[in-house]
Amino acid sequence: MATTTTPPRSRRSTSWLFAWQLKDIMLLVVLGAVFGFLYWALVQGWIALSVATGPFGDLTQHALLGGWLLVAPIAIAIIRRPFAGVIAEIIASVIEVVFLGSAVGPLLFVAAAIQGIGSELPFALTRYRRYNWLVYALSGALGAGLVFFYSAFRSGWYGTDLLLVRLVIQVVSGIVLGGLLAKVIVDALARTGVVDNFAIGRARLDR
Repeated sequence: MATTTTPPRSRRSTSWLFAWQLKDIMLLVVLGAVFGFLYWALVQGWIALSVATGPFGDLTQHALLGGWLLVAPIAIAIIRRPFAGVIAEIIASVIEVVFLGSAVGPLLFVAAAIQGIGSELPFALTRYRRYNWLVYALSGALGAGLVFFYSAFRSGWYGTDLLLVRLVIQVVSGIVLGGLLAKVIVDALARTGVVDNFAIGRARLDR
């Protein structure tokens, strides 16, 4: 009699992580597109706030930086697949540059990839299994921190008196706007049931 064997749990878990489905890809594109427009709107808000704060306008960008990190943790939490955060950030940057004419140009793709890597790293270290407040906070902090060093190189901040101040403001913004706010949004979406057909919904049923 033929017998069937069940793969070890760890092997099933690993293969499932990389088992992308068409609905996952479609949602990733939708999230990237939506947040691409939202990021562009955030740029307009930053310009207005920069003008309103006068001599402190140069620091305003750091206070709002976390807003540009939102799509990565949201995509990761819903889809729960490796590289979801990085890809979502890159798609959003493509929308900003190609369709909305961002003044940053193609260099925005590099910044988006760095932000995505930093934001995704804490989730990856938990093997995409933990989605508590701490992991979200670390996601925002790392996303903001990594891209800061890239921005500092491009903008010539190294060696200036405000370098550390800029870094602290940007990381705090990342934690609040790019991490904790993302969890609030994800939890709100989960409560509505609109994402039950994705990995986040399956995880809730398995509890």
